[in-house]
Amino acid sequence: MNRFLREGLFIVLAAVVMTSCNCNNEQATNTADNMKKDAIETIMTRTSIRSFTDHAVAADTIEAILRAGMAAPTAVNLQPWHFVVVNDRAKLDELAGNGRQSKMLQEAPLAIVVCGDTTKTLEGPGEAFWIQDCSAATENILLAAHALGLGAVWTGCHPIEERVAMVKQVLNMPENLIPLCVIVMGYPNEQPAPKDKWKPENVTYNTF
Repeated sequence: MNRFLREGLFIVLAAVVMTSCNCNNEQATNTADNMKKDAIETIMTRTSIRSFTDHAVAADTIEAILRAGMAAPTAVNLQPWHFVVVNDRAKLDELAGNGRQSKMLQEAPLAIVVCGDTTKTLEGPGEAFWIQDCSAATENILLAAHALGLGAVWTGCHPIEERVAMVKQVLNMPENLIPLCVIVMGYPNEQPAPKDKWKPENVTYNTF
């Protein structure tokens, strides 16, 4: 092979490699951009759903949602939460008696009760951090449900004692678990428009 042919082949090979690298970099950039767009869109389009079809939620979908909940930030990584999955029709109907805000449980196929576990909390004043940790997990669950095509609504329990007591009784909870909220969930039977909650007056930079 003469020198000119070798040099020509080298130039072609280099051009192919450079083109391949550029394509890979462009694909990686596009993938990252799409992920950013999908994440922001999921956050901004999530809304509370209170009407559901009777379509059951598959076990692998429930696990994906729970994994998202457990990926939430938590103080000192104590993970002071416990999740009770309720998909038994009789139990859902019982939980529906927990006040006007829970009536939608009568048609929902699924609920996830997010509980604080007092055996996993910090000692002293930091004990109440379980509320923040479980709230972060709850938001992750809501976003994951929306991203997977489900609808959900956060219904509060703690600190209203009557609601806490009723949920604990229906689910026969041990003393160390405190239900923070009941997330009512299923495939949506309504499509309410998400609310624009952006208010610049609620933001301050650096100091007052």
